[in-house]
Amino acid sequence: MSHMLRKRFTESGLWGRVNRRNKRIFMNTKTTETIGLSIVIPTFQEARKVGGDIAAASEFLTRFPDGGEILIADDGSRDQTADVAEQCAARSPVSVRVLRLERNRGKGCAVRTGILESRGRYVMFADSGCCVPYQEAMTGIELIQSGRCQIAHGSRKMSVSHIHRPQSWYRRLCSRLFHWLLIHDLKRLANLTDTQCGFKVYDGQIARCLYAVSTIDGFMFDVEIILLAMKYGYRICEFPVDWSWDPDSRLKPSHEAIKVLRDLIWLKHQYGDVLSTQRNQSKSAAQ
Repeated sequence: MSHMLRKRFTESGLWGRVNRRNKRIFMNTKTTETIGLSIVIPTFQEARKVGGDIAAASEFLTRFPDGGEILIADDGSRDQTADVAEQCAARSPVSVRVLRLERNRGKGCAVRTGILESRGRYVMFADSGCCVPYQEAMTGIELIQSGRCQIAHGSRKMSVSHIHRPQSWYRRLCSRLFHWLLIHDLKRLANLTDTQCGFKVYDGQIARCLYAVSTIDGFMFDVEIILLAMKYGYRICEFPVDWSWDPDSRLKPSHEAIKVLRDLIWLKHQYGDVLSTQRNQSKSAAQ
């Protein structure tokens, strides 16, 4: 971990502020002394899916060396998502914690909350709906273990990625427009094929430090974490995934457009020093 990042993490006070947003934390008692992997699943209005998420993640973790934990970070859902998650957690063979945010703040806030509560040597987040099989995370973990990177992104857009159920034409169009806009304004991200895939694996300590000093609560949080990683000299690899589109997504591109533009402008201003340097510290690797 870089000295600058360690200092910011210690002095920021963000850890305490993020934790205090959660008025209720449910936890079962199936914990181990050493935790190999923390899986963070952000949810919003996912009462129909969260049970399947917990079941799939639990099955994967029962085979993972040193065990693991699941953190359901519920972003102020108005349905029964958190209640269903707690019921499923009580039946899970692994440790499950349900973190309830007081109000809907955005996916970035939910992921941040879960990661800052994590305890794993490795930590990952995965979108609700099991769009990518959890077993795929082993590729990312192996990349980190080998020393090739500290952060490993699943990518839907590498040549050997396998799309079982493609997005609708409208979502594909929005995705291409977003990627063009991102690369046009943040050219240092051009080496990454897929910044928005909801399947990312991190060195646990580094993830907790990066997310503690991040600020974006919405859709662009992935990009801020990438820029923070570049700023502090961490390497990012990509690995291909088998992916299926979930048509019941909570992301509404038309509703997010203004927020994306606002956050993009803020990122250019906040991370201008990172974007202007010619030293490319990110790394893409196809497996």
